Amino acid sequence: MKKVNLLVVAAGFGLAACSAPDAERSDVFADCPECPSMVVIPAGSFIQGSPEDEPQSRNSERPQRQVDVPAFAMGMTPVTIAHWDACVADGGCQKRPRDMGWGRGNRPVIDVSWNDAQQYVSWLGDKTGKEYRLPSESEWEYAIRAGTIGRFNTGDCITSDQANFNAGRPAQGCPSGDYREQTVPVDAFAPNAFGLYDTHGNVLEWVQDCWNPNYEGAPTDGSAWMAGDCSRAVHRGGSWISTGRLLRSANRFGVGRESSINHLGLRVAMTLPASESR
Repeated sequence: MKKVNLLVVAAGFGLAACSAPDAERSDVFADCPECPSMVVIPAGSFIQGSPEDEPQSRNSERPQRQVDVPAFAMGMTPVTIAHWDACVADGGCQKRPRDMGWGRGNRPVIDVSWNDAQQYVSWLGDKTGKEYRLPSESEWEYAIRAGTIGRFNTGDCITSDQANFNAGRPAQGCPSGDYREQTVPVDAFAPNAFGLYDTHGNVLEWVQDCWNPNYEGAPTDGSAWMAGDCSRAVHRGGSWISTGRLLRSANRFGVGRESSINHLGLRVAMTLPASESR
């Protein structure tokens, strides 16, 4: 397991530096050899969405509101093709996604729909007896921000040294860089302060929520918003093909649950037992 410095956002305590340079991190676990490595995300509060003065922001990211998120666990990386192939081999997933000739193994799975993703998390749950699922949109943004408030968790700019995207078209005011035109391994760049890799770019990530055009009436308890246009689901994070604008922490889109494209994958979440979530 890779060792990282961790900046923990704890409810009511702001930011506190924490590191484990010489030992395995106690907040990282995997429930089986084929399961994704999971990171425990501490409970806390954050402001979801973007302010009106954020460059290149959208009305769909507003109104901003405080959300209180209980502790949960989240995949350290997006689900890889190797993770998904294990589900196929075990009969839990029907679809064997293509890899576009880029390679399989530690690259993120692509070409999977929201419906396919439900098969995968159900297989994990059946295999482990744990409550695996897709993250809610609020959980996703809370975990990806990891205490940051800028356009990206890297600050107000992000570069092709920090994420895999179309850096030939960077976010407003940011430097241009490489456009790799394909996925890369899921741990190719530094993790965020919670120890999560690929939080911007590489692949878009499905979340559980139905699509709503803005946050009017959205939950504030960290739960998925299962009302609205439930023929569509939300995806977050930007991908290898995305311009810099689309990698922003607050950026969101909704597409049909049956959609499967070569830059859309998933990251899993898990509800923690009450004894572990306090």
